[in-house]
Parts: sequence; C-alpha cells; structure tokens
Amino acid sequence: MTSTPDHYDTLRIQPHASQQEISRAYRALMRSHHPDVDGGTSPEGELLQIMQAYDVLRDPERRAAYDKQRASAGQSIPVRKVRSPRGSPDAVIRVTPVRWESGPWA
Repeated sequence: MTSTPDHYDTLRIQPHASQQEISRAYRALMRSHHPDVDGGTSPEGELLQIMQAYDVLRDPERRAAYDKQRASAGQSIPVRKVRSPRGSPDAVIRVTPVRWESGPWA
C-alpha cells in the first residue's frame, strides 16, 4: 500500500491554514532548505517534498481534492464478530461487514 505524504506536515502548518500562511511557510522552508543557502546539506528529497506540498496546497481545487482524499483515508469500515453457533472457545471467529438495516425510517 502506498501512502501519500502529509503535505500539511511537510509545510509544518495546520490543515485549516489560509493561503497566506501556506505561502509564508513555503517561503520560509525554501529559504532554509535551498541548496544555495544551506550549502547543499539538506537532502534533495526533502526539498522536492516541500515543492510538491506547496504545488498541491496553493491551488484551491487541488487542495480540496487532497483534503477529501485525506479524510477518506482515515475512515474505517465497521465490522462485527460472529461466533460459531457451537460456542466452543476454539471456534473460528468470522468478521463480516455490518449491514445497515433498511426500512421506512431510512
């Protein structure tokens, strides 16, 4: 499973940060991580992550899509454990998805 990097952590900002805060954080990180400034001591991958994070978060449409994807990644599917009717302690536990009831109230 490939995990996408957390762009908010990369830029060291909160998820509710404004566009101005995003730009300020990007500029500050670029000043401290740019090879011409720090003498090339920062790993190149870190600089690329900062640039990619800013590229996504600066565009409102791409940021909204990223936030939606980020929110759905944290969701889990509810399950229930069903024991065998025999009730023996060695019985296999079967995990099944929860089926929500439907009816006139739905």
